[in-house]
Amino acid sequence: MKTAVFPGSFNPFTIGHKDIADRALRIFDRLVIGVGYNVMKQDNASADKRVAAIAALYAGNDKVKVESYSGLTVEFARRHGARYIVRGLREVKDFEYERNLADTNSVISDIETVFLVARPELGFISSSMVRELIANGYDADRFLPK
Repeated sequence: MKTAVFPGSFNPFTIGHKDIADRALRIFDRLVIGVGYNVMKQDNASADKRVAAIAALYAGNDKVKVESYSGLTVEFARRHGARYIVRGLREVKDFEYERNLADTNSVISDIETVFLVARPELGFISSSMVRELIANGYDADRFLPK
């Protein structure tokens, strides 16, 4: 069974994140969506609320598990028997950052990183952009899964 983890702060989980997760489900037998704590990002919603919201999207799908974690992603992956980490790429600067993480993870573990490129119509969507819209009173529902 091929298991992958899809880690992120997911604050909030956007339609871009959902697209990456859905596409990963076509590749892997099981996907563990890990809601991580990132010290570099401001958390507006609690991890428990984010886990519950994402889990509700995948309710009834036995191939998906959602849980929060802290610490290294490779350790989270190991706890779930995952040999793969799924990461979405929106633009070149994402690749540079993600490549460094992937290289580090490959040096400290035997876990491979798989990159999925964002669809062109979703590539501009980021959680920080959605938070900014909401903070300024704009309706951001079109960027969030139903």
